[in-house]
Amino acid sequence: MSGMNLTLRVWRQKGPDDEGRMATYKVEDVSPDMSFLEMLDVLNDRLIVAGDEPIAFDHDCREGICGMCGMVINGVAHGEQRATTTCQLHMRHFKDGDTITIEPWRASAFPVVKDLVVDRSAFDRIIQAGGFISVPAGSAPDAHSVPVPKDSADAAFDAATCIGCGACVAACPNGSASLFTAAKITHLGLLPQGQPERDSRAKAMVEQMDAEGFGGCTNTGECTVVCPKGISLDAIARMNRDYLSAK
Repeated sequence: MSGMNLTLRVWRQKGPDDEGRMATYKVEDVSPDMSFLEMLDVLNDRLIVAGDEPIAFDHDCREGICGMCGMVINGVAHGEQRATTTCQLHMRHFKDGDTITIEPWRASAFPVVKDLVVDRSAFDRIIQAGGFISVPAGSAPDAHSVPVPKDSADAAFDAATCIGCGACVAACPNGSASLFTAAKITHLGLLPQGQPERDSRAKAMVEQMDAEGFGGCTNTGECTVVCPKGISLDAIARMNRDYLSAK
């Protein structure tokens, strides 16, 4: 299959105080086997050779694990391919001649640092508020020493797959971080080891989420649609239950 010729409309912003603008670029001979980020790498190489500023974007593992990559592609967080991070999105899902619009996450709690890079440190502060368990120091206990019901273990594992990418916030019309916060609360609260702080954890993390300026959840469901790990709205229900219990 021959390479594709694409038109990219990319958000360019020099810094947090810059107004920003959409810039248009032509990218030629794009292989369908490239990942989306590899395509941006090719564009950046050409911009550098031409003496222009490359497009800044977050990335790290490029394996759909770390949660660093994240951009709104054609109006959808991570793009239209379900259960897929931006780094795992491949150019075979686009057609020759397509125009692709690329923007950063849009949320007041995620200020733009530069171009497609946003500051997601608000997530770190939510975790610091209560995303941990109290355990005695020492060697790890035997795996079978604390029985865990299979349903609870499965649900905790599903919640623990959250990679903290922020797509849920970008997709939510309210800019809510409820799915992220709920996933971090749920994966600990469903296990025996997480019980001592279960209520206080929910209270502290929800209040920190509100303090960071994230919006409230109105059960729109956009978050779970774009979540690359498919985390369910059930996690938000559990978070609300634990929060009400703590209150």
